Amino acid sequence: MTLLRDHDLARAFDHASRTYDRLTALNPGYRTDLLRSARRLRLPQGGAGLHVLDLGCGTGASTRALLRAAPRARITAVDASSGMLRRALAKPWPARVRFRHLTAEELATTGDGPYDAVFAAYLFRNVTDPDGVLATVRSLLRPGGRLAVHEYSLSGSAAHRALWTTVCRAVIIPAGTISGDRALYRHLWRSVLDFDTVPAFTTRLSGAGFTGARALPVAGWQTGIVHTFLAREAAAVRAEDAR
Repeated sequence: MTLLRDHDLARAFDHASRTYDRLTALNPGYRTDLLRSARRLRLPQGGAGLHVLDLGCGTGASTRALLRAAPRARITAVDASSGMLRRALAKPWPARVRFRHLTAEELATTGDGPYDAVFAAYLFRNVTDPDGVLATVRSLLRPGGRLAVHEYSLSGSAAHRALWTTVCRAVIIPAGTISGDRALYRHLWRSVLDFDTVPAFTTRLSGAGFTGARALPVAGWQTGIVHTFLAREAAAVRAEDAR
C-alpha cells in the first residue's frame, strides 16, 4: 500500500479526529507511556522558566503528558491537522499552554523559540523527510537543549514485527474500519513496519548532529514496539570540547 504523507495524512487525521481519543483509549498504557517519555526529558524544577515544544501534538494527549511532567514550563504545541487541533483546543488548559496550526518547517520561519526542550510523539515515521525535520528541530533548540522522541520504532526482532502485525490485523485496522478511517489505520500498520528500527533511528539522531542519542523501552505489550529516544543538541558540547 502507498503510505499517506504530509497534506494527505493531515486530511486523514482531520477526519479521524472525531474518534481518535476513543480509539487510543482502547490501547492499554497509551497515556501512561506518553507520560513516561515526557518525564524522561528530566526537566529541572518542574520546567520552571523553560519553554518546551510539543511537536505533532494531535488532540493534546502528548501535551497533557508534558504538562504533568513539567507543570511549571511554558508549552507551545503545534500540529499540521486542523481537526486534531480543534479537539485539543476544546479541552481545558492553563494559560501557559498555547496551540498553533503549523508544521515543523513552518514553525521554524515564525521566529518562535528557541526552545529548551522538544517532545515529539508519533511524528517522525509520518513525515516525508525525517532528516529535514530533525535539522529543523535542532535549529529550534537552545544549545544543549533536550529532545525526547516517543515513537513506534521496532526493536529489529522478528517477534516484535510479527506482534505488531497481529495487533493491527486483530484490533487496530478493524477499529479504524468501524470508524470510517480504515486508510489511516492501515497507514499506521505499514508506517511502523517501514520506519527505522531502534538502532537505525538512534544512528539517524547522531547523524543529524545530536549527542548522547539512546533508546529506552516502554512497558507492557508495546515493549520492543514503542521506544523513547533521548538526545541533546550538540552545539554546547562541541563548544566545550573546543575550549
